[in-house]
Parts: sequence; structure tokens; C-alpha cells
Amino acid sequence: MLITVTRSGGFAGHEKLRALDTSGRADAGELEELAQRAVAPVADGYHYRITVDDEVLDLQDPFLSDAQRTLIRTVLGEGT
Repeated sequence: MLITVTRSGGFAGHEKLRALDTSGRADAGELEELAQRAVAPVADGYHYRITVDDEVLDLQDPFLSDAQRTLIRTVLGEGT
């Protein structure tokens, strides 16, 4: 299994991309199970795509910051 992670943002705005091939690793089973759980949708959770000008951010409940949650509620007209 090939697992790729990209991290961007932070103070300097740098992007870091790394890939890991689990083939032949002693911890392959553990990593593959972890990867499957990490990408599985949250049961009954909402998915959001926020677009601001040309920036696109894909989000999923319950992993929202307070700012993201407030923005989503305001734009969708919920909880106001």
C-alpha cells in the first residue's frame, strides 16, 4: 500500500509531501489498518468543501475548528 501525506500551511507556509510504501515493512499490517481507519468516513458525519476565491478546503465532522464551524453555520444559515 502506498500512503501519501501532504502538509501545508503553518507560519512559513511551507509544504511537505512524503510517501510511504508499506511493502516489506514489519509494521505493514498496522500501518495499513491505521490508513484504512483514517480515510474511512465518519458514520453520519457531514463533509464540507469551503471555497474562498481560489482556495479549496475539504473538511469532515467532527474535525472542524471553531472558526470553520462558525463560518459553515453562518454561510448555510444554520444556528443563527
